[in-house]
This record gives sequence, structure tokens and C-alpha cells, in this order.
Amino acid sequence: MGVVSTSAMLSQVLFHLHFVTLTLGQYDICKSLFSTDDGPTWEFYACQPKPMAMKEFVQIRVDPPGITCGNPPERFCTLENPYLCSDECDASNPDLAHPPQLMQDRERSGLITYWQTVTWSRYPEPLLANISLAWNKSLELTDDIQVTFEYGRPTMMVLDKSLDKGRTWQPYQFYADDCMEAFGMPAKRVQDLSATNVTRVICTEQYSRWVGSKNEKVLRFEVMARFTIFTGPKLLNMDSLYTRMESMKGLRDFFTFTNLRLRLLRPALGGTYVQKDNLLKYFYAISNIEVPARCKCNLHAGQCTFREGSLQCDCEHNTTGQDCTRCERGFKAKSWKPGSYLPTPNGSPNTCDAAGTLGNCECYGHSNRCSYIDFINIVTCVSCKHNTRGQNCQHCRLGFFRNVSAELDDENVCIECNCNQLGSFHARCNDTGFCQCRDGSIGPKCEDCLPGYSWRQGCSPNVCDDDFLLCQNGGTCFQNQKCLCLPEYKGVLCEQLLCEGERGCSGASASYVSLAAMLSCLLANALLRIVTAC
Repeated sequence: MGVVSTSAMLSQVLFHLHFVTLTLGQYDICKSLFSTDDGPTWEFYACQPKPMAMKEFVQIRVDPPGITCGNPPERFCTLENPYLCSDECDASNPDLAHPPQLMQDRERSGLITYWQTVTWSRYPEPLLANISLAWNKSLELTDDIQVTFEYGRPTMMVLDKSLDKGRTWQPYQFYADDCMEAFGMPAKRVQDLSATNVTRVICTEQYSRWVGSKNEKVLRFEVMARFTIFTGPKLLNMDSLYTRMESMKGLRDFFTFTNLRLRLLRPALGGTYVQKDNLLKYFYAISNIEVPARCKCNLHAGQCTFREGSLQCDCEHNTTGQDCTRCERGFKAKSWKPGSYLPTPNGSPNTCDAAGTLGNCECYGHSNRCSYIDFINIVTCVSCKHNTRGQNCQHCRLGFFRNVSAELDDENVCIECNCNQLGSFHARCNDTGFCQCRDGSIGPKCEDCLPGYSWRQGCSPNVCDDDFLLCQNGGTCFQNQKCLCLPEYKGVLCEQLLCEGERGCSGASASYVSLAAMLSCLLANALLRIVTAC
């Protein structure tokens, strides 16, 4: 099913050269050695890795199961030749199969290969497909995302992104042939945006309308057009962009992602309504996905390498972690900070200082002041932050416990106990976060009651209940605290006859007492029903 396309190959080569050359030469050096009167010393700079073609490292998943064509084998047509349905997709035949990995292959032979879905044979049920792209790493876009569709671009699609490795998603851009009808949004182009709303999520009709040309295959998420809002045409003023990256809230995050997702909602229709008599010409097919980006290393690394199954920043400036997001051990004298693009052209590295810079005292980034206590001859950290305490801010304040999944220099190293004030003796908890519960209370935060207890401003023992302490002789338990007895009985559990063992309990008086008790019991039962109904 492949075709030779020299122009397509040349276009891809030029595309790679374009985004690589645009970003070379700035923030690409982390440090340099220079001479001083005291000898050679290092000077540090903010730095970032060069852009890469991220499709080389992506993990692709397609949903729902069975959306890829070929199992069972299926015929399909094309919009150009809608009634010549001689093409076939067959997953068992390598020459006729269209699996998801063909979206990221290099097509070295010159043959265009592509992933393809089943046809829209179940119309009017929507033909929906999700393509999830995962890198397990924070990345920053450096040029346009390009998705190449064979046999027509979809008339409805959403590009989503995730910043937390696919746990949550947010829309990046909407695509439709009619934005108002599809998503209730007016159509916009990136060229319509300004410096104040450059991060707005828009809907565009530019890449969804049928043009009847086989050359109109590419759908874009335009990054360069957003950059030029700050830099001017041809990216001549990159300093302006980098300055905005520091000063404009949310701008760097807008170009940052860990995962991308294409939600394909309606296939190409060929410029007409759905023709129900020939549904074999409606499907999705993608031959290539280009995601030009760089590893996000928080301006603390000039290189990013693939190791241990994922991309990793080669961190400088005494930082460590997959994204260089914390200080190395022994270099935690002040809180970690990302590097800064300012002042241009070299920026500020915000290097993690060695622990010895605070009088040989390690405070794990929770204090920037130390004090020498003369009479016990020790140096101690002063005013520990982030709910820490101790000589080195290595313990948690009372009412907090250690987050075992966090490093000692993490701002979230101490978690609040959150003990229930009524169920526990105090606000403190042990090292695993369990509070000290009062009698009858149970649970990590002392918020629940043991069997035989009920919650009433704390756990109180039950006088009666339906399981262990039953009211006797037909009595009913009211809010676990009182048995409501029948007229002729009394006692905590209605265990005694009303006149049992009493002198002068005549029939008349007994009848009188019994009547009064009956009325009292009826009133109590009515009250019980009212309370229960409420």
C-alpha cells in the first residue's frame, strides 16, 4: 500500500533542518573554564538540550481495542475513487497490514506506510479513535507538531496534552470544518492571537475542510507562529521570546507536555454529507507524526540521553533527577530553583550551593540561615520552613509526619497528621501518620468508631443497638442511647415489669400506671419515627 514520494522525503529533511537550525547557539553551553588570579575556575550558565525529533522515543497506544483495520480483513475505498473498492487491509499479511507503529517509522525505502482504522460500517454510530503518545518525560515544543493524514484529514479532531504523564488531560487545540457547530467555539487562527492571549486554546477550521487535493495531508499545531508574535518574522529577536518566557505567567507551561493525545471524532467526508450507500470510503489513516521538541531540564542541562527506557537530562549545576528538579546530596544549602533565561544571552544557572556554604551545616533547603550555639558548641539551622524542625531541619514539626516517598530536601517532605480533634488525644501522629485514638475511636485519623460505639461528638459507648445490646420485651432502641419500652415494662433494657415487687400495686393503680406508661411509650415511638424520618 506504499507509494514512492521523493518530494515528501525532501520536505521532511527540510523540516528537520528548519527546527534544528532555529535554536542552535543560545543556551547550549552549561559552563566554561576561565582563568583568574587564583587559578582556573568554572563559570556556569543556564543551558538546555538541543531539539530532537521526539517520534524516535515515543510509545504509541491506540484505543479503543479493535479500531485498527485488518482483523478481520476488510475492503476499503478512497474518497478520490469512492466506488473502486479493491484495496484491502489484512493484519495477517505484512504487505496489507496497517499497525500503529507505521505512524512513527522513518520510511527509509521511500514507501509511504500508514496506520489505518476500520471503515465507518457502523454509521450512524460515531467512528472514534484515540491515539496516545507517551514519553514519560517533560518536553518543550520547539516547532510545529505535524500529523500527516492519508486519504483526507478528519473533519473533527481534538489535540490534548498532559503535564503529569497521562493522569490528567487538557485540550491543546480543536479542529473542525465548522467550529461553532462542532464545539460551540468561533473559528480562529493563530495569526489572530496577540501577546496577551497567545496561550489561548482555539478552534481552527484551517486543517479540516476538504480541498480535494492529495497534497493537503498535513494537520499542524502551530508553534512557530506563536513564537513570532514575540520575535517578529524569521525569529530575529529571540531575546524577546526568552524574556517573555520568564515574565509571562504560564507561557513556558503552555509549550510543556509529557503526553499528547489525538482524539479523532469524525473522518474526512470528501466535502459532502455522509453517503450511507458507500461507508467503506470513510476511515482514518496516519502516515507520520512529527513532534519537534527538547527535553525539559529546567535550564540545568545541555544534553538529554535515552537510558533505562526513557529520556533523562544529563544534569549540571549540582542538580539531579529526570528533569533536574532537585539538588544533589551535599548541595542542598538552599532551595532548588530552575535556571533562568535572564539576563540574556547566558541567563542565570541558579546553581545548587554546597552544604558547606552555610557553616558546614546541611539544612536540606528548608533554611538559609545557621546559628552557632556557643555553650554546646554546635551549628544549627534557624527558622526551618516547610513544617520541618531540628538541628538540620531533618525532622517534622509536631502535627506532621515524614513523607517517605519524598527526599529530605523536598518542600513536601512533611505531611500534616490531620488527626480528628474529637476522636484523638492530640494532634500528633506516629511516623506512619497514625494518630493516638481515644477509647472507642479507630482509624488512621481516629475518625471511625469501634463496634458498640457511635459517633456523637466523639465515639460514645452504645446503651443499646440492634446487634449486641437488644432492648428486651418489645422495646425499641433510640439513637443507641435509650430503650423505649412498652407500657408495662421499665429498666435500661426494658427488662423489668413496671409493678414487679412493688407494694400497693392494685389493679386500678396498675391500670392507671399502665395507661400512662402506654401513652408515654406511644409518644416516644412517635418521636422516634419523626427523628428517623428526618
